[in-house]
Amino acid sequence: MTPAPDLALLPENVRRANALADFVEGARLEENAEIENALVAYQRVLNFDPGLSELALRVAALLSRQGDYPRAIDVLKDAIKARPKESGPYLQLAFIYAKYLRKTEQAVKYANEAIALDPLNFEAYQRLYEIEAAAGAPQKALLALDRAASAKSDDASFWIRLGKLYATVVFKSEGEPKPEALKRVNGFFEKAAATAGDDAATLKEVADYYAASQQIQEAIPLYLKVLELQPDDLNAREKLATGFVLTHQREKAISMLEEIIRKQPAKYQPYELLAQMFDEAARALERGNQSDHAKTLFAKAASNYEQSLLLNPTRANTYLRLAELLIIPLKDGERAMRILTEARQRFPGVPEFSYFLAIAQREAKHAQQAVGTFEEALNEAQLSNDEVLNARFYFDYGVAADQAGLFDKAADLFRKSISLDPTNSAEAYNYVAFMWAEHNMHLDEAEQMVGEALQFDPNNGAYLDTLGWIHYRKGKFDEALNELHRAEQNLTKPDAVVFEHIGDAYSKLNRIPRALEFWQKAIALTPENKLLAEKIEKTRTTMSKGPPEKIKRID
Repeated sequence: MTPAPDLALLPENVRRANALADFVEGARLEENAEIENALVAYQRVLNFDPGLSELALRVAALLSRQGDYPRAIDVLKDAIKARPKESGPYLQLAFIYAKYLRKTEQAVKYANEAIALDPLNFEAYQRLYEIEAAAGAPQKALLALDRAASAKSDDASFWIRLGKLYATVVFKSEGEPKPEALKRVNGFFEKAAATAGDDAATLKEVADYYAASQQIQEAIPLYLKVLELQPDDLNAREKLATGFVLTHQREKAISMLEEIIRKQPAKYQPYELLAQMFDEAARALERGNQSDHAKTLFAKAASNYEQSLLLNPTRANTYLRLAELLIIPLKDGERAMRILTEARQRFPGVPEFSYFLAIAQREAKHAQQAVGTFEEALNEAQLSNDEVLNARFYFDYGVAADQAGLFDKAADLFRKSISLDPTNSAEAYNYVAFMWAEHNMHLDEAEQMVGEALQFDPNNGAYLDTLGWIHYRKGKFDEALNELHRAEQNLTKPDAVVFEHIGDAYSKLNRIPRALEFWQKAIALTPENKLLAEKIEKTRTTMSKGPPEKIKRID
């Protein structure tokens, strides 16, 4: 049936409708991976209008994948004839000539034509840069970026893309970038920030660049601006807190992290960062001799590390950080043992966990158990060729062996420690010397050992105490008293052991009032020392019974 004349399509509209139908059919065929048939349908569309640039680019890409570069080029050139001011076909031609045909000169020509047509299109500059870089002409490639830098663009994304591309050049070389190159990259991101207005996403990208390039001071105000615009952006808040951490603005970091945790308590990262902040703050207080407040902050650090591990127990280093806090400043060996036992189950065969567990057992007064765990750590480290087996490891193992009463084994371990790091061996020399003096054994060798320690540090109070105690054990009480008083004078803070040793030396010299004076100083520092308390009480009782004329008075 022939339609009424007023309903019939004009010939031009018929061709347009057919072209639309061909486009839909081509898209369907392409989706079904029938590329050849899709190309036939698309070509009928382009025969109707070769200036459909997006379709021409799509067809050229499909032909290029099939290696039919001549047809792809023809399609693009037809598109240029139909729409000579469209830059897209020029860019596609530049890509084909550069990547597939290896004809750099023609590729550069087409890229330059694209730039001339659309000087604010960043892709044109990027294409020219990539062509020159692939051709082994890095200086010419940089000139392409320099041309982009002179563009009068108000588009923040233009400057961000230029900055990122330029940064790949500046930061890919080893070492720190030159200041002038860094300043150049910064300038692009500054333009991006200046043109971004209140676009939080763009400002965050700029802030991320500064943070990634370790320019934290520049990143912080941008993250603050992002949070003004998007107060609920927890990612920006976390990055800002990290920025405060890295710039040592500890109080701001703590406040920010606590706010993050209130709003998003299920993320482990803020707990871990907060733990680090409390840890650093506590150590700063310790250095300032504010140990009571420091202990409170150490406890907060440990609590946050534990919370982090509850949320993400796969962080091996977090277990180690928590264990170190529990063992040393918090002196909670039992709790550390539980944490490290769990860590060993999660990370079997990792010697660091066995090593820390052995230290925790030692500090919790489980010396025999600690020796066994140290041996396990030693075996694990030998199997994995781990760097755990250093001088400190053997020193710590030696302390455990001493506490377990394995004095010969301890001495061998201290000698191993000394051999691995002879330039930092004074502590090991002194420890083995004091151990022998304490147990009244190998006194001549002990004197040689502490002599080695004193070669490193002649005025070290602990080493002088050891020497004095060796003299005491040898019955040289006057020499002992001389060295022990030197030890007292060189100590950085009062020491109960030194005071007790001085009292013991005075006692041997029958100068009992002086002995009691120093024993009292010692018991004031260690009121839990029952043996010393008994010694004081016994001496006082003896004094009360003995003839006063036989007791020497204080000089």
